Amino acid sequence: MNRCIHQRCLVFLFVWLFSLGFIAHAQVAGKAVSTKPLMQLKKIDPHVFYVQGVSEMGSSANQNFISNAGFVVTTAGVVVVDALGSPELARRLLAEIRKITKKPIHTVVLTHYHADHIYGLQVFKEAGARIVAHAAAREYLFSDTAKLRLEVSRQELWPWIDEKTRLVPADVWLNSSHSFTVGGVQFDIQPVGPSHTAEDLVVYLPQKKILFAGDLVFRNRIPYVGQADSKHWIEALQNLLTFDAQWVIPGHGPISNDPKGDMTLTRDYLLYLRETMGRAANEMEPFESAYAKTDWSKFEKMPLFKPANRMNAYNTYLLMEHESK
Repeated sequence: MNRCIHQRCLVFLFVWLFSLGFIAHAQVAGKAVSTKPLMQLKKIDPHVFYVQGVSEMGSSANQNFISNAGFVVTTAGVVVVDALGSPELARRLLAEIRKITKKPIHTVVLTHYHADHIYGLQVFKEAGARIVAHAAAREYLFSDTAKLRLEVSRQELWPWIDEKTRLVPADVWLNSSHSFTVGGVQFDIQPVGPSHTAEDLVVYLPQKKILFAGDLVFRNRIPYVGQADSKHWIEALQNLLTFDAQWVIPGHGPISNDPKGDMTLTRDYLLYLRETMGRAANEMEPFESAYAKTDWSKFEKMPLFKPANRMNAYNTYLLMEHESK
């Protein structure tokens, strides 16, 4: 994406973030910010667990608990997938892990470096974990965009994100597919970006037929598109179907035991955005006009449609402008 489009996306993104902050403050007015969203540990098999974030935008009221995370208990230690959206959430997840096992935290694999998946990372790093992520995340991690996002979060997600919250780099940066074994359990890591982000990874447990799909899969809510490469994202969803997975843990929403069926929502939404916004961009129709006349009825009743859909459409419009050149 060229520099001009990138700057326009950033302006739109941070205006949106600040507006969400005002909404969040309005929602928690008169309530104690210490209210904790429910974190319920869900068992997939005797050694694999996950927690499911709420279908809301991140706010002080929910501690930024809007994404999923999981962990696998092995004889040699615990492997965690994603670190949740605040240090407090990571501490709570660590406490849940300790209810199951006292074994050390061996590794944390990050599916991508979006804030709701990484702001808890420092807690696991302090617990002795090694961090594994895709090398493409380094550009974002050390960018002004990441720093600005953290500053915004310190204001809008306080007190859960504060001056002590920091961005944590990986210990192992991957450039290609990678497998490792911990305590007899095999973990296959497959890059699937650029899709939702440039650094998307999925984590597959072939012995258990369990796939951690990150934000390539959203269930029961509108996907967050951001500056995604939606064309490759759609192709990546087809790639996920090649895994012989019985269970798929999405980045957001409940677990799936019907991978093909449950990937349909994300795929169809991306296809519709590309079709409608691509036509408008090709005909040089202004975004406001195109958005107003688009029929959103298939998706408008889904959670987070109102706060997320307009930004998704706008970013797709810019992307389709760029692709048409």
